[in-house]
Amino acid sequence: MSVRTVGAATDFEDLPPVRNREWRPAPRILFRFVIAYFTLFCVLYPQPLFAFFGIVQKWLPDDLMQRYADLPGPLIRWTGRTVFDHPGVQLNLDSGSGDQLYLWIEVFCILVAAVVVAAVWSVLDRRRTEYRTAAGWFLLFFRVMLAGQMLNYGFAKAIPLQMPVPALATLVQPYGDFSHMAVLWNQVGVSPVYESLLGLAEITGGVLLLLPRTQLAGALLSLVSMAQVWVLNMTFDVPVKLLAFHLLLLSMVVLAPDARRLTTALLGGAAGPSTAPTPFRTRRSRRISDIALVLLALWFVLGQAVGAWDGWHRYGPGRPQSELYGIWNVAEFTRDGQPVPPLLTDETRWRRMVFEDPGVAIYQRMDDGMVPVLTEFDSGAHRLTLRASSGPETLASLTYERPAPDRLTLTGELEGHPVTLALTLVDSDRMPIRQGGLHLVQDYANGVK
Repeated sequence: MSVRTVGAATDFEDLPPVRNREWRPAPRILFRFVIAYFTLFCVLYPQPLFAFFGIVQKWLPDDLMQRYADLPGPLIRWTGRTVFDHPGVQLNLDSGSGDQLYLWIEVFCILVAAVVVAAVWSVLDRRRTEYRTAAGWFLLFFRVMLAGQMLNYGFAKAIPLQMPVPALATLVQPYGDFSHMAVLWNQVGVSPVYESLLGLAEITGGVLLLLPRTQLAGALLSLVSMAQVWVLNMTFDVPVKLLAFHLLLLSMVVLAPDARRLTTALLGGAAGPSTAPTPFRTRRSRRISDIALVLLALWFVLGQAVGAWDGWHRYGPGRPQSELYGIWNVAEFTRDGQPVPPLLTDETRWRRMVFEDPGVAIYQRMDDGMVPVLTEFDSGAHRLTLRASSGPETLASLTYERPAPDRLTLTGELEGHPVTLALTLVDSDRMPIRQGGLHLVQDYANGVK
């Protein structure tokens, strides 16, 4: 029962009633399937729910998401063997790919389960003619899940981490060795400002989804952002196609109640007020919901911002650098007392060494092959130990001297042979790829006639 006063509405007064029209059978069945499918996806797919941990994610075990993803493993492995004849389907915990066979089979299981749920639901609830209240609750849930992912990926770009600035080793690697994804990652990473703008667009979409009266704008911006992301993932073979496609579909689901109004507005007509379903029928309940969503938005933003800032210092540009940071050309290479000429056919002679992160280095062979190695520095003794990245064996034990900032001498034993290497530092800041910026006046592209 509503509480009413003369001349003014109270918090408990019902909002203007919305006439609940009877839904036709096809929309009712489609509604049941969509609700079942996307609810199962949001709950079971290993990522969307984790946005709710907010800042707490910083203290969660690093492999918690992977372990959560492996919970339906028995069913997925059984489906892989029985339906797809793929024995031994496993979730690769050491992989960052979101398009693993394990996840594709999981989505297939979700699809089958959604069909079964929709069929059973349609039989048991065949007398119900509309689902406006239920639709309001589920749309709210989908908005929140979509917003969490928009903020997650948005902050990973706004604080440029997802596509980092090209590594030093990347600057000397032949372009033809790059995969399509590496080309995309480096193309975006070379311009941190552009990447940050992409991230701000996604953050704005996520925030607007949660703020009162702006969810339509947030859903539209999310749709545009996710469409771009999905197209890039498909054309550059980025292994996040499954999630990007579902976030694109989720944006469409959130927009669906206002599709007719949007079409009318685009055709030049008067759209009128929104008739999107809502589970809240009083001003007080809507106010409480608006406050809760604003607080949730702050929780999401705080968690993602802190996580991204922590990542900036742990594995982003703010991380510690190697003691010998830089790209070093091997000017002279002496082995067993004999100089080794820089022949492109000699795979044993080093062409360059790249020091960037502590504990890791890369040497480049004369054929341009890149070989990562583990490093151990003894600064007091000026000793450098190189170990194979795939095993514990020691490749080299060297002493290093730096007679000048751009000169380095390594002396010691490499793979059982006495060696001496004279190296010169490359000024990477003078490379064209690191001399970007804005030039409003350009008589020739890149300044080259």
